[in-house]
Amino acid sequence: MTLPLMPKATAVWLVENTALTFEQIGDFCGMHPLEVQGIADGEVSSGIRGNDPIASGQLSRENIEECEKDPDKRLELLGSAKQYIMQKTKGSRYTPVARRQDKPDAIAWLVKNYPSMSDGQIAKLVGTTKNTIAAVRGKSHWNSSNIRPRDPVLLGLCTQTHLDGAVASIKPTEEAKQA
Repeated sequence: MTLPLMPKATAVWLVENTALTFEQIGDFCGMHPLEVQGIADGEVSSGIRGNDPIASGQLSRENIEECEKDPDKRLELLGSAKQYIMQKTKGSRYTPVARRQDKPDAIAWLVKNYPSMSDGQIAKLVGTTKNTIAAVRGKSHWNSSNIRPRDPVLLGLCTQTHLDGAVASIKPTEEAKQA
């Protein structure tokens, strides 16, 4: 499921301004209901300002009202918001000079956590070459002694949505099929 932009801030707004259940808010924002309850109690989201999903065009007032009346109904992201969130950047992205040395760290993290991810998927996700990926995999990279596996999302090299999409599209290996 596609998550809204700034899911925690959206959850804060929904908790403060609607009568939706914790399950409905958690399902829409990709959070556990207990985390949403923590937001309601003020334990989790201190300092996070709410993001109005109606003003940002992610939800309609009618959808919220329907879900408030029926706890079994789920909030749905508007079609235009889905298209905006899911659109991919075309072509290569510019990576600032200060972030370029982080790419081998991101590659190492992806290789460690998702060894069956193809070089092409990693190259597309991080914005690097297959030669660099092969060097990091084979530990023959010129700076391999200083490479520390770090999450590419936290490094700002890709979005969580794109990483989740790449992980979901990994083809299962032969060993995983037999297990």
